[in-house]
Amino acid sequence: MKLKATIAATALALGAVPALAEGELNIYNWGNYTAPELIKKFETEYDVKVTVTDYDSNDTALAKIKAGGHGFDIVVPSGTYIPIFVGEGLLMESRPDQMENFKNMDPVWIDVEFDPGRHYTVPWQWGTVGITVNTSVYKGDINTAALLFEPPEELKGKINVVPEMMDVMSTAIYYKGGEQCTMDKAVLKEVRDMLVEAKKDWLSMDYGNIEKYAKGDLDAGLNWNGASMRARLENGDIAFGLPVTGYPVWMDNAAILADAKNPDNAKAFLNFIMAPENAAMLSNFAKYANGIKGSAEFMTDDLKNAPEVNPSDELKAAGKISKSCPPEAQKIYTAIWTELQK
Repeated sequence: MKLKATIAATALALGAVPALAEGELNIYNWGNYTAPELIKKFETEYDVKVTVTDYDSNDTALAKIKAGGHGFDIVVPSGTYIPIFVGEGLLMESRPDQMENFKNMDPVWIDVEFDPGRHYTVPWQWGTVGITVNTSVYKGDINTAALLFEPPEELKGKINVVPEMMDVMSTAIYYKGGEQCTMDKAVLKEVRDMLVEAKKDWLSMDYGNIEKYAKGDLDAGLNWNGASMRARLENGDIAFGLPVTGYPVWMDNAAILADAKNPDNAKAFLNFIMAPENAAMLSNFAKYANGIKGSAEFMTDDLKNAPEVNPSDELKAAGKISKSCPPEAQKIYTAIWTELQK
């Protein structure tokens, strides 16, 4: 035990991740988003017992972490929430940029706005926010947010909207001709009125929806591309559209909590998921892209060729990388969101 501890301490001092580990690791992550085979591989290689606890939104995760006493080591927030976590002093500056496998990170995702140079976070998955549709029920254009905000009769009452504030607000703002993080009162009033009216035709605002689409319990909704692909693999009538008026492009990121009880194991895990074959395990399970070079060769053909991750050039152009909005904008959006959830 003393020898292991000495080796680990020396490795950390040199900016590396300890090759030897033992004990526990507690991960707080989005539900149904962590590849079981990845966890099993890490447990075997590092002699660490991993426990994964689920959440359904960034706001849920933030509130739980801020409350303290959670016992988690790693959390996986979206990029828009990383500055909030950092500003609240909730994340450890674990310096992934000094870890051995950092060389595998795609340069596109290194100097990101939410964590320049990657001092706190490692890419988990990235994807798009769009529209999941059952094409046996609706035969029209699926690349429009009108299916959510001004739905046709055949979809009313069987629409689900994922409970992620910025994904919903951004899609609605783009639909009304506004820009990301807008504080234009006229646009936001239109957005608020539209959302409140549209909700009358929604069935639910649930995170876990893959099986519901697959079974035909839902016919349309705001969703993420990987979740939509997983539903399609179970039900061939499911398709994924991207609103031509604009849609969010997001990245979720693994980070170590400032009060982590197992920081060495957490650092080992961050380094572990930057290995191409391990990043591919995440993608093959959740059906999203990742930010790690060389991972594509380990991905399944159905993922590499999926329409959900290979949109047309026209639809690609409508995507807008999500960014953190200033507090004054967040305050307005939160007020609208709170009203919408009543």
